Amino acid sequence: MTIYNLYIFDRDGQMLYYGEWTRKKQSGMSREEEAKLMYGMIFSIKSFVTKMSPVDLREGYLTYCTNKYPALHLFETPSRIKFVLNTDVGAQGIKELLHQIYTQVYVEYVSFNPMCPLNKPIESELFAAKLDEVVRQSPAYASRPA
Repeated sequence: MTIYNLYIFDRDGQMLYYGEWTRKKQSGMSREEEAKLMYGMIFSIKSFVTKMSPVDLREGYLTYCTNKYPALHLFETPSRIKFVLNTDVGAQGIKELLHQIYTQVYVEYVSFNPMCPLNKPIESELFAAKLDEVVRQSPAYASRPA
């Protein structure tokens, strides 16, 4: 099991933060282009699942995976901040990890920090350090990819 990368988007689709841990392959495009494609994909997947699902998806968590490619996990807050975490398909406890990243890292080091303007890219080194610590301590994180 491993964690590849994390995107944080605001309600309008602007990438606020990108973190990478054990990504095996680069996309060959700029980070901004990749973020736009990722946001477009999660927007489309969420729209499709919302229309097709027989159950209400109000809890703000969605996982999309296949048996061959990495899993994409989406956690959306009530304020529509989106956390997108790409992991190995066998990763467990990702919903809890994303909730922990939101409550213990984002809220504490961005929302409550007057030096971090909301809806602007996150440049706080303290945020990045705490995020890295939380991810590396997670049972889903492995130092070597599967």
